[in-house]
Amino acid sequence: MGSKIVIGVTGGIAAYKMANLCSKLKQSGHELRVMMTKSATEFITPLTFQALTSNKVIVDMFEHSEAGVNHIEWADWADCVVIAPATANIIGKISNGIADDFVTTIVMATKAPVILAPAMNVNMFNNPIVQKNIDFLEEIGYSIVEPEEGYLACGYSGKGRLATDDSIVSMIEAVLDHRRNYANSQNDYNLKLTGKKILITAGPTREAIDPVRFLSNHSSGKMGYAIARVARDAGAQVTLISGPTSIEPPVGVQLINVITAKEMLNEVLTNLPEQDIIIKAAAVADYRPVIISEHKIKKTNDIMTIELQKNDDILLAIADNKLPHQLVIGFAAESENLLENARIKLTNKQLDLIVANDISKSDVGFNVDDNEVCILNKDGVVARIEKTSKNNIAFKILKEINKLSINDEY
Repeated sequence: MGSKIVIGVTGGIAAYKMANLCSKLKQSGHELRVMMTKSATEFITPLTFQALTSNKVIVDMFEHSEAGVNHIEWADWADCVVIAPATANIIGKISNGIADDFVTTIVMATKAPVILAPAMNVNMFNNPIVQKNIDFLEEIGYSIVEPEEGYLACGYSGKGRLATDDSIVSMIEAVLDHRRNYANSQNDYNLKLTGKKILITAGPTREAIDPVRFLSNHSSGKMGYAIARVARDAGAQVTLISGPTSIEPPVGVQLINVITAKEMLNEVLTNLPEQDIIIKAAAVADYRPVIISEHKIKKTNDIMTIELQKNDDILLAIADNKLPHQLVIGFAAESENLLENARIKLTNKQLDLIVANDISKSDVGFNVDDNEVCILNKDGVVARIEKTSKNNIAFKILKEINKLSINDEY
């Protein structure tokens, strides 16, 4: 079943490419409406899009007698809004809340997810102001389809080419899939965490070997950050204790940055007493070097031995200090015997739930946007979640936690 998509075309040379994208989306069964900035009409005519979509195209807010009201109707109509190509100008306007034409007004008025596909000169794209605007929009929930590297219309080479049709379509389908799954999940079980205090750990930890080297793992922190965002949106008061990541912290979440396992343990225990729910999604280093070299270790022998000592187990420390009303959820990243190892960890660490995922698969888990998990309690598997976005996984995890939380109140 197709979705309702509003396409915003802005004034970049790549505007002509949107004709083919519209054709593909229409052939896939989606219903399209196209809006254009005045600059976009210098590169391609509105008539082209009207022919491709069988719908009128709006450029000027007041060019149609009813267009002044249409911006609200269009904003409510859309399942998804796509701005492509997204110029530096339109990105700057949106990030600063400016609504001075039909395109920006739709973006400000819609509650539908918004996707931006930037395309511009490489120097413009790399400008720190543009990057700050993009980072901010991504941080508050906009989806960004990264431009490609290559030869640009201006004669430069570098990152700035509009992403391929396939990349943009993939993002659209992922966003629409998330929207559908979220709606279905809301229908299945209304997620309300208002008043709940949730502590989440995320990302890897690092254990220094010398001033330039450390032991760590492949965790990106994406799963923990997704849980933090969804919990925040559901009304929870969220504390996020994070190891080193490249992810922008979610707005409205208390972020505590740590590096080592010991630092994470100390922050968890400090913040533990006031929490209702503790979700330990971080991938903590199990061992640390016994001796940290004060200076960079030089290459000498072909073989070097580093003596390691075990780090304190954060989940066991939580179990020793938790209060009767608190729920504790852990993660099990396993490469074999997934459910068996998860059950053992669930019991040994005295967890209420455990989320198990298979790290032997390259398309889910570490360093990617998707995951595939099983959620277990002491009675067995309560949910099997097939491959989907980590945001969807986060919602389903919190849904299961909320069931436990509500049951404990009665």
